[in-house]
Amino acid sequence: MSWHDGLMAFDTPITLAGPLRAPVQMLAEQSLSGGVSVHDDAAAANLGLAGAPIEGPTHFSQFDPLGVHVWGRRWFEEGCISTHFLNMVVEGEQVRAALTPTTATRATIGAEKADNTPVLSGTASVGTTDGTDLDERRRRGVGDPGDLHIIDRIEIGMDGGGPRDVTMGFDEHNGPLYPFTLAQKLDKITEPCSWYLPPEDGGDSPWGDPIVPTEMLSVLAFKAGPSLPIRRPSLGLFIDLEVRYVQGPVFVGRPYRVEYRVVGRGQSRRVESWWTEATITDSDAGSHAATVLLHQGVFKASYPDYPADAT
Repeated sequence: MSWHDGLMAFDTPITLAGPLRAPVQMLAEQSLSGGVSVHDDAAAANLGLAGAPIEGPTHFSQFDPLGVHVWGRRWFEEGCISTHFLNMVVEGEQVRAALTPTTATRATIGAEKADNTPVLSGTASVGTTDGTDLDERRRRGVGDPGDLHIIDRIEIGMDGGGPRDVTMGFDEHNGPLYPFTLAQKLDKITEPCSWYLPPEDGGDSPWGDPIVPTEMLSVLAFKAGPSLPIRRPSLGLFIDLEVRYVQGPVFVGRPYRVEYRVVGRGQSRRVESWWTEATITDSDAGSHAATVLLHQGVFKASYPDYPADAT
């Protein structure tokens, strides 16, 4: 019997909390169709933001030790982290992650800054395929999004130009969207782990080969696509993100094929947004390794031709 099985006999929830960490900004040189991104200081200032935000998936690394503590290696084999981003973090701020088991296979999660400002909320789970944080958020967003002016040409079911063949090597550049290598990320990652390293550098992955950190699965999934008809210039942001291992882990240097499907559209007062599901398949084994569900948006104020009476 594992510790969380015994915990279910009590009504008192137990929360696991990690230490405060200071994530590092690595997207300052990100380029979107030749333009700058919201992670550029000047671009962020033009939108009235306090600073260039750190990429949201960076915070996922702080949950990996908590997931492994509760579920062991299953976390990287069939775990799922599903989150809604609440407030942006800029470099120099500290963040703490917390996980509260609710059943033997499910937990609620959250992250906050040192001053208790919430950063994200969501769920973590293993071996289950429904009931994640984003399941409910997607259901609430179903329906007519109204008039769209930046993503009006994006349609449900679009495949973004078809499958992409990708790998993530230690020294492989990940393109203009992610202008850093895995080795550079591991040098600055908030939670170093020997499972991410090759044997010659002290790696001891229980699967034999080094694995890709959870925060880098969205990079693997979206570094080569999809190609969608978004009107430019416009600046975007991540709103929600879910990473689900199906037959994981995902391994460094192994070839994968990624297939895309637009599964939702919507808008709020400040942004227009869409949901993309990326299915990652092991090219050699043919197995479904992971799925990444990304809800991203574009700031209406960043598009110079946005109708004044539509904001």
